[in-house]
Amino acid sequence: MNGPKIYFTIPLFGGIPVTQTAVSSFVVMVLLCTAGVLLGRNLQKRPSRRQVLVEKGVGMLYDMVRDTMGAHNLYWAPYIGALFLSSLGGTLIGMTGILRSATADLSTTATWAVMTSVLCWGCGIRANGFAGWLKGFADPVPVMLPMNIISEISQPISMAFRHFGNIAGGGVLTSLLYTALATLSGMVLGAVGSNAVVSALLLALGLALLVWGVRVKKPGRKIAGVLFAVTGGLALLGLTGVPYLQVGVPGILSLYFDVFSGGVQALVFSLLTMVYIGNCCPPPEETEPASGAE
Repeated sequence: MNGPKIYFTIPLFGGIPVTQTAVSSFVVMVLLCTAGVLLGRNLQKRPSRRQVLVEKGVGMLYDMVRDTMGAHNLYWAPYIGALFLSSLGGTLIGMTGILRSATADLSTTATWAVMTSVLCWGCGIRANGFAGWLKGFADPVPVMLPMNIISEISQPISMAFRHFGNIAGGGVLTSLLYTALATLSGMVLGAVGSNAVVSALLLALGLALLVWGVRVKKPGRKIAGVLFAVTGGLALLGLTGVPYLQVGVPGILSLYFDVFSGGVQALVFSLLTMVYIGNCCPPPEETEPASGAE
C-alpha cells in the first residue's frame, strides 16, 4: 500500500501538488454541501419523513454537544457535526474503489487535530487573556511547565495518529488479504487445472452441492457448491489467472474496517474534540448576589 498519488501540479507558489487525498476531500466536501442544501430546503410546519429524520439527527447532535460540552457551548455543534461527517465521509469514500480514503492520509487527521488544539488555545486566550493563558502552563506549580508543554504537543499527535492508524491499518490489511487471495487462487487453479478429470469432478460436485443446498435451504452448502463449481469451471476453461477467491471475504472485512471502524473513529475524534474544547470553555461564573441583599 503506497501513499497518495499526485494527479497533477498547479503551477503556483513553486508548484502545488493535487493528490488523491485532496481530490477525495474535495469530493466529500461537495457531497456534504449538496446534501445540506437538499435536506435543508422546503422545511414545513408539518414535516415530511425526510425532514423528521434530518431534525432527529440534528437534535441528537445538539444533545450530544450539550451533554459533553455544556449548554453554553451549543454554538460548537455545527463544527462538531461537520467534523464527524467529514471524517465518516472521508473514510467511506474509499469503498468506491476509485477514490482513496482521505482519512488514510496522516495530513488529513493531523490538520483536524491541529485545528482542535488551535481552537483550544484560542478559547483559553479569550477566557484568560494571552498572559493568563501563558501563565496556565506553569499551573499548579512552575515545575509542571515542561510537562504541560509536552501535553499540549502530544494531544494533536495522539489524535491524528489514532484516527490515521486505524483507517490506514485496515487498508493495509485488506490489501494484503487481496494479494494473498489472488496468489491462492492461482495456486488452486494451477493445481486443479493440470488434471481435466479432477476439474470435471469438482464442477459436478459443486453443482450437486448447490442444488442440494437450494433444496434444503442450507447457505453453507450453497456457498461450498458455488466455490467448487467455479473452481472446476475455471480450471476446465484454462482461466488459471482469475483471482476468484477475492470475491466475498474482502467485502466483509471492508464492512468492518470502512463502515464500522470508520464510524467509531469519527465518533471518537469528535468526542475528543468536544472534551478538549469543552475543558477550555468552562461555563460562565454565576453572578454572586450583592452583600446585604435580601
